[in-house]
Amino acid sequence: MREKISRLIKPFLKTVLVFGLMATLVFGHASDAMAARAGGRVGGGSFRAPRSTYVRPSPSRAPRGGYGGYGGGFGFPFLFPLFGFGGGFGGLFTIVIFIAIANFLVRSFQSATSDNEYGYGGTSASPKLTVARVQVGLLADARELQADLNRMAESANTSSTQGLTQVLQESTLSLLRHPEYWIYGDSNSSQARLESAEAEFNRMALIERSKFSKETLSNVNDKVLRPSASEDAAKGDLAVAEAPGEYIVATLVVAAQGKLDLPKIQSSDDLRRALSQLGSVSSDELVALEVLWTPQSEGETLSSDEVLASYPSLKRI
Repeated sequence: MREKISRLIKPFLKTVLVFGLMATLVFGHASDAMAARAGGRVGGGSFRAPRSTYVRPSPSRAPRGGYGGYGGGFGFPFLFPLFGFGGGFGGLFTIVIFIAIANFLVRSFQSATSDNEYGYGGTSASPKLTVARVQVGLLADARELQADLNRMAESANTSSTQGLTQVLQESTLSLLRHPEYWIYGDSNSSQARLESAEAEFNRMALIERSKFSKETLSNVNDKVLRPSASEDAAKGDLAVAEAPGEYIVATLVVAAQGKLDLPKIQSSDDLRRALSQLGSVSSDELVALEVLWTPQSEGETLSSDEVLASYPSLKRI
């Protein structure tokens, strides 16, 4: 009986062992291949920081209400001194009541349309922002782009809106200067209220970051992470050992005030317009920014299979 069970189990164990070895080899090679696919990241911003030049008056300096700044409400403290004066009281009283009501309505309208607590203009307590993403797949010959983005991550000031605007302009310029390397492109943009826009921006950035095995170079809100010398050496050795790749992918995710309509990417002209629109966002409009690229190391590229697997929305242009 025991020998019979042993004969039945042995083929099953061999099958399990074979599949186990195959899985180890497949996933082991996949892990090795993806180990070189680290990414770079630069950006920052805040959805809570005021972005408007409007200054809300403090309670101590705010108008005290009533016509001419006397009293509050409908201006009754201003009206009370009129009582006791002789002649023409009825007509004067009616005129002053009319002025006080008009003043109240004007103040109510101004209060409703003033800037909200975040400092953004608009008629709502939660203003509309645009969250936009532009993605470019470039031929591996675009080594200068990797070098430009790496230098930017090393030195950019990402703690201020002005610094982030400069990062946005320089990254779009780097892409616009190399149209001969463009091979894939994609874009999308949507409008949402402040809280929803923040969630959408974080979602987009997180999706792109999850495609990296790790971030070997990043500069976000002026916190810089650089690869160690040993990591650089290991990546270089692995890049030499691998078959040459073909592509580099760069992604820009932007949150900005107002409306920003990006064209759907069907051609190089569409991609040029989309990049130009992003690059023209001013420091007064920019809320948050993420610039991401992979591979980060200048000696590495992505294969066609990796691009298709990780970036299925890219369209050939």
